[in-house]
Amino acid sequence: MRYIILIIFSFCLVPNVKAQIYEVGFFLGSSNFIGDVGDTKYIAPQRPAGGLLLKWNRSPRHAFRASFLLTELEGNDSASDDPRRIARDYDFRNTIMEISAGMEFNFLDFDQHSLEPQMTPYIYTGISTARHKNYFFQGGVQTYENTYSWAYGIPMVVGFKATTVKGLVLGAEIGVRYTFSDEIDGSVPDSSSRKPLSFGNLNSNDWYVFSGITLTYTFGEKPCYCSY
Repeated sequence: MRYIILIIFSFCLVPNVKAQIYEVGFFLGSSNFIGDVGDTKYIAPQRPAGGLLLKWNRSPRHAFRASFLLTELEGNDSASDDPRRIARDYDFRNTIMEISAGMEFNFLDFDQHSLEPQMTPYIYTGISTARHKNYFFQGGVQTYENTYSWAYGIPMVVGFKATTVKGLVLGAEIGVRYTFSDEIDGSVPDSSSRKPLSFGNLNSNDWYVFSGITLTYTFGEKPCYCSY
């Protein structure tokens, strides 16, 4: 967690704002979950999702990026194609607060000071951590453990963005998060005393996906891009 905080602070403590290009804006879309409860489709938007974005463009081809996103993940066995899950008929909901930081790479030069329209596909990756409540299932009922955990993960995002009116960049992206946790859906309780209540594939961790649009505002004078 401390490494993510240090990366985010590095965005804020740069001494010469006018010599760089920054972007601030928001993400708005939806989320879906892939785990031991519910459907297993990787792109199947279910619940609203949204949050804030911050970018520091280091060159026309790459930028440091941080985000803060909120959503409620859910899973319903009745929506699955697996007859065993349908017969089990579990369901869960869990609100997560995700912080992510990393690097965004543009496939084409993206010069936001150009007089010509700019557009490019891009990818983003880094590290993420999502705060969530801990649950377990007892008698088929989702039960709160009265504790929270952080699910660390790796974001893998693909998208496409373009300049619009002066200073605004509009994008669309799909971002998969692979986590190092199997506790988000309650299939593995956090408390060691409840581990016998675990179920599902214990060798496969939880995934979740954000799909949506981004809109950011660009500010800062045209930079002289450095070699670092």
